[in-house]
Amino acid sequence: MIGFKGGIGKTSTAVHLACYLNQKGETLLVDGDPNRSASSWAERGKLPCNLCDETEAASIASKYKHIIIDTKARPEVEDLEGLINACDLMILPTTPDALALDALMLMVKAIPPNTNYKILLNIIPPKPSRAGDEAMEFLKDQMKLPMFSTMIRRYSAYQRASLRGVPVYESGDAKAKIAWADYQKLGAEVLKVMK
Repeated sequence: MIGFKGGIGKTSTAVHLACYLNQKGETLLVDGDPNRSASSWAERGKLPCNLCDETEAASIASKYKHIIIDTKARPEVEDLEGLINACDLMILPTTPDALALDALMLMVKAIPPNTNYKILLNIIPPKPSRAGDEAMEFLKDQMKLPMFSTMIRRYSAYQRASLRGVPVYESGDAKAKIAWADYQKLGAEVLKVMK
């Protein structure tokens, strides 16, 4: 997960994609964010995947089928180059608001054109808001950017999951199954792209 702005759901997406991929093969979640958000999440409870920071990752990465990296917001140029070279797929989450979309466009301009990346619309407000659909139309149809078709909707279940230190499907929230279904769809898309 990489982005030029905080608050776009990088950590939630990294945690839940790692949980999904761990069901398909052993997965490592690398907490590369100086805030250590993914580590804090895991310390409050238990995640089904293994977790380490970026200093440990190089020595243990070969043991894992899948590796998800939660990066810091607005990475330095050298960090960005390293990530591009190391990643099979870069996921760029964004919320559908104007400031996040502005930051996303800066991110897209900063990465080389041959980079394998896809944009994820995240924290989509509920209907009747059309914010997610409008952002998808702008990014995919007008800007011709590579997009995941799955959009991650905004649910309070994610806050409950984070507070409990568990994946959303163990949060106990009434919307937990619906929230997890979004990540199951996204995970299937990720695996399809990686084939």
